[in-house]
Amino acid sequence: MYASLWRVLPGPVIVRILIVLVLTAAIVAALFMWVFPWALPLVTPLDATVQQ
Repeated sequence: MYASLWRVLPGPVIVRILIVLVLTAAIVAALFMWVFPWALPLVTPLDATVQQ
């Protein structure tokens, strides 16, 4: 999968690396902006307390 993605990207190696970094940053930003806030009400946090 990654090899086919690498072959599809245009330009020399430096340009490909920059494209991959920008795409990765965009995916991470989309996760933090839309996916994680949407999923937060669906995930119940554990009610863990530490007692001594």
